Amino acid sequence: MHIAVIIHDRCQYKKCNYECKNYCPMVRMGTDTVVIDEKGRPRIIEELCEGCGICAHKCPFEAIKIIGLPRELEEDLVHQYGENGFRLYRLPFVQKGKVVGLLGPNGVGKTTSLNILSGNVIPNLGNYNKEPNWDDVIEYFSGSVMADYFSKLRDGEMRTVLKPQYVDKIPRVFKGRVKELLKNVDEQGKIDEIAAMLGIENSLERFVDQLSGGELQRVAIAATLLKDGDVYFFDEPSSYLDIYQRLNVARIIKNLSKEKNVFVVEHDLAIMDFISDVVHILYGSEGAYGVVSQIRATRNAINSYLEGYLREENIRFRDWKIEFTEHPPKRPLELPTLIQWPYIEKSYGDFKLEVYPGEIKIGEVIGVVGPNATGKTTFVKILAGVVKPTKGEIDSEIKVSYKPQYVKSDYDGTVEELLYSVLKDRMSVSFFKAEVLHPLKIKHIYNKDVQSLSGGEMQRLAIAICLGLEADLYLLDEPSAYLDSNQRMIAAKVIRRVMENTGKSALVVDHDVYFIDIISDSVMVFGGEPGKRGTGKGPYPMREGMNLFLKNVGITFRRDGETRRPRINKPGSYNDRDQKERGEYYYG
Repeated sequence: MHIAVIIHDRCQYKKCNYECKNYCPMVRMGTDTVVIDEKGRPRIIEELCEGCGICAHKCPFEAIKIIGLPRELEEDLVHQYGENGFRLYRLPFVQKGKVVGLLGPNGVGKTTSLNILSGNVIPNLGNYNKEPNWDDVIEYFSGSVMADYFSKLRDGEMRTVLKPQYVDKIPRVFKGRVKELLKNVDEQGKIDEIAAMLGIENSLERFVDQLSGGELQRVAIAATLLKDGDVYFFDEPSSYLDIYQRLNVARIIKNLSKEKNVFVVEHDLAIMDFISDVVHILYGSEGAYGVVSQIRATRNAINSYLEGYLREENIRFRDWKIEFTEHPPKRPLELPTLIQWPYIEKSYGDFKLEVYPGEIKIGEVIGVVGPNATGKTTFVKILAGVVKPTKGEIDSEIKVSYKPQYVKSDYDGTVEELLYSVLKDRMSVSFFKAEVLHPLKIKHIYNKDVQSLSGGEMQRLAIAICLGLEADLYLLDEPSAYLDSNQRMIAAKVIRRVMENTGKSALVVDHDVYFIDIISDSVMVFGGEPGKRGTGKGPYPMREGMNLFLKNVGITFRRDGETRRPRINKPGSYNDRDQKERGEYYYG
């Protein structure tokens, strides 16, 4: 069985010569396999297609995918978005009393799965020309627990609640104070209780458009928890949160699962490991199709995902493994110094930041860790020259390239036009194409308008532009936000390779422990009292820095015996107590 998919946001039919039709062997033999509709868009008649893939290779915009799939999947088609559109095979299953995790790259059906399970989309079972109805869906799933689930959804006996993925869009749809927003959705009379649980009690009187990304995320979670539902869906609940907040939210969601059905989409693998009881892996081809795997125990699922191979189903969905080093990278002590800073102070109203003397060496990648609102972004802006310190001065003439925490652009044009306007000569450099643009898949969004990019697409573009500028020091603030697990690991490796091959230095702020583990030679540690005072120290060697950071947070990590990935220890467990006694919070 093969499927023919046209990714419409890549298809630039007004700018091509219809190579898909002109090079098709079947068309040349007189069969209308590829036709042009009344709007000028190409359509591939799948029943007539031989699956040769020539149209996919000839398309100048890589908008066509011809994919061979196992014939057994034909009976598992749950939803299709029109002719030559994306297809979803199978669905996640409800597990009472457990948190069901959905793990997989962007564009393979996680959000579609949530929309179907929440009742926002009625699956058409592949019959995209027919109006879908719940009766057909219930009959299709008859004999399984999902038939009962969809029956209750159809009859209004089950209520679903969905936390949106892009919380930074909340200020666009709601103007007012946080307390007003929460009152509008409060069905349980627990605003004060839930606000205290999430640590947003001091934000209730603030206007929504004044909140940081982390505050918006916790407000969105609070709004979800205040609704009275039977099934709760949390789409990327950890974005913009620091590790302490992520663990707190994870515990709240786990407690919720004791009474309600809970699904979670999460790209931070450490948090997915901590929060989920069972996991479905979703694999496929971005924008073309997605398959929901069998349900697995969390450890087994994450290890299979890192390996890129599902043993039970004999499916390899990625041709490379995500690997972790067992021991922390050694700090390059012999490298010359690029930049030094003295004791620095910066005050903002009631907030005071203190950064102790430190230095960055040439060719070094420094990770920056610490709670939100303790001055990490402020320090990055000081290094970038965007903010002047209140006390202390950095005497340096180095060139800096800076990717801010919140990525947005007012540019009115396509991605390709923006890249050429900003990077100019770099666009023709083979190293930049091979080591940055290609792995970040920037070419796939060349013809998209910058204003129409998703959060993940905008993040990848911002990373590419930052690395494309000529500089001595690259500053990247939360580059993993809105990237899926695959993209995070790829972005980490891209940043490391660029620094290793060019001899440049980077300072990277992020909350994903796996990301920091892969990318960093050493770490800076920030602490203090969020919103009131912050302290920055280091850089430290990885072992020393991570132990100091996690000791402040109060959690320990162990290494998985199979993949060597960091795993969060259950608080109070034997491993947790033993590592705390030995002072080995991360490499224990």
